[in-house]
Amino acid sequence: MIKLMKTTALAMGVALVSFAAPIPAGAQDMELRIGPDGVRPVIRDRDRDVDRRGPPRMRGCSEREARAAAREAGLRDPEVVRVTPGRVVVKGFTRRGPDRITFANERGCPEI
Repeated sequence: MIKLMKTTALAMGVALVSFAAPIPAGAQDMELRIGPDGVRPVIRDRDRDVDRRGPPRMRGCSEREARAAAREAGLRDPEVVRVTPGRVVVKGFTRRGPDRITFANERGCPEI
């Protein structure tokens, strides 16, 4: 009889706590990875993931974009010789000889 009363009290206590303080599910904080070493749980920490990414990068004129823009402007064998926060300088050759073009270090590489 005492065992039945203990079990009933325990069940009522669990039911009461589950209704009084609902806890949100943390299913997105854990994932299961299956690999050659078997199945292993990986617990993700959202705060750590945010800190690792850092602030968003400011996109400017990359060296590859600057060389492509210089080729479109008529330079052969373009080479980026200087990159500053405000501009990108590209040297190359035209029909007349060596030449250089300066682009603004902004998205789209506008010519200065």
